[in-house]
Amino acid sequence: MAVEDTEYVQVASLSDLEDEGRQVVSNDGRPIALFHHEGEVYAVDNRCPHMGFPLTRGTVEDGILTCHWHHARFELEEGDTFDLFADDVQTFPTDVREGEVYLDPDPEPDVPPATRRRNRLADGLQENISLVMAKSVIGLDEEGEGFYTPLETAVNFGTRYRAMGWGRGLTTLGCMANLHGHVGGRDKRRAMFMGVREVADDSAGEPPRFQQYAFDNRDLSKSRLKSWFRNTCEVRDTDGAERCLLTAIDSLPPEDVAEIVFTAATDHRYMNAGHTLDFINTAFETTRHLGWEEHADAALASTVAQITDATRSEELSSWRQPVDIASLCADANDLLPDLVAAGEGKDWKRPEEFVETLLSEDAEAIIDALTDAIKAGATTRQLADAVARAATRRVLWFATNNEFNDWNTVHHTFTYANAVHRATRKTDATELYRACFDGAMSVYLDRFLNSPRAPVPDPDESDRDPADVRADLLDAFDEQGQVNQAAALVSEHFDAGGDPDDLKRTLGRGLLREDANFHTLQNVEGAFGRFEVVDDADEQRMALMACARYMAAHFPTRRSNEQTFSIATRLHRGERLHEVE
Repeated sequence: MAVEDTEYVQVASLSDLEDEGRQVVSNDGRPIALFHHEGEVYAVDNRCPHMGFPLTRGTVEDGILTCHWHHARFELEEGDTFDLFADDVQTFPTDVREGEVYLDPDPEPDVPPATRRRNRLADGLQENISLVMAKSVIGLDEEGEGFYTPLETAVNFGTRYRAMGWGRGLTTLGCMANLHGHVGGRDKRRAMFMGVREVADDSAGEPPRFQQYAFDNRDLSKSRLKSWFRNTCEVRDTDGAERCLLTAIDSLPPEDVAEIVFTAATDHRYMNAGHTLDFINTAFETTRHLGWEEHADAALASTVAQITDATRSEELSSWRQPVDIASLCADANDLLPDLVAAGEGKDWKRPEEFVETLLSEDAEAIIDALTDAIKAGATTRQLADAVARAATRRVLWFATNNEFNDWNTVHHTFTYANAVHRATRKTDATELYRACFDGAMSVYLDRFLNSPRAPVPDPDESDRDPADVRADLLDAFDEQGQVNQAAALVSEHFDAGGDPDDLKRTLGRGLLREDANFHTLQNVEGAFGRFEVVDDADEQRMALMACARYMAAHFPTRRSNEQTFSIATRLHRGERLHEVE
């Protein structure tokens, strides 16, 4: 039996350890490996920090302990790893007294546990090692830092180590931050793991980004900075535009910065198939999660290339032939000052048939409906909401007799329209009316993808237990092609009086267990956002039915990332992965 002596406890006989070379001892159920090497006694956690293999089954040579499962190597005295995929192994101070080995089973850590987890997350991002990131996210959550610290660490990394700046990875991270509050317990960890993993993957092999700096003059007006930013974006001068934006961030309130950025992002039609405005909107929302003062400069400056390098849809034949919808939008833009002046002081209420008009096959009639609404007093928020409702229906009504990749087409329209509506909550800039025109024209271009419209269940009654409906929904995601069945189950959950929050948690569970692609992640986050802002139950039902159809079209996947997350979870619990299950 171990004998306590101050912080140290007696654990072994020195002669026995010299004879055997290694021993496993236990303190409070924790296995500790003792090694006698080159005349010294060393103690380390017997669980390899990589996958938990017993280190006493490894080898020691020349001061290096090697685990035989994946060949991770550790400097024996301090436990530092040679291989970043493995993490450092915990060591324990030892002492030999009168032929007995003592050790301190609870040494003071060199750095606080949360700091060590954050540092390991940075290692995982740098080396793009999924298991390291998963273990770090789980450990940070255990330390009570499971949201802010992974988000901040990944944003800092992604804005510095990807020359093109804000892209797919950081947008995924922002989407997962927005989903975090809507998903269940362990799925919060899965969401952050998915976000940081995508940042690492998107940055892997990329050159670093070197941020510009603000002008010394802080007395520049909003109108001057807005003009300069738009002009530099127009001529694709990324560096000049970034300096203008950084100056605005340093000297103007957030709503003015939003006006400047969203104006430039809508100076051309539907840039980068809608991704530009969506990415920028997500960058603003991520900055809100982290804090404007600390993170606006790096996050927002990294979005500039999304404007300056973007494809402009007026350059595409689809926006010029057979109907020149780019010119229709440009003409409507020219009328905006008069339209806004005519609508001032008026209170517009969306006509019952308005959304159906936006889904029609007459581009000119759609533009006319929008301009008439502005003259009648429609705000940017009201108009953007109407366009987002129409875009939601394009996904909901997507006909599965189309090519599979056409799901992306209706998805891009939806995420763009959703981002426009969210942008109207950040600025009341009249330039966002232009984005409403662009979004409506993208809805128009997608009309053939609803030919015929997919069948959608009408509200009905159901006496089923909502929990059973949710279980069936997860089962539907386990089988390919259950697109319409998924929508029917979502509708039935509403009919059965189920709690929408439970339904969203189930949809989140279905999403986060998959190797979901970027668009699917965006689609679900966008649908949850629509659910939160629409004002009637039918529209909420449509938003979740649409995303369930999209999910079912893209599931199931291999779930390799869920395997990694499961391994990390089991290691965190202390399970022995190397033993037969």
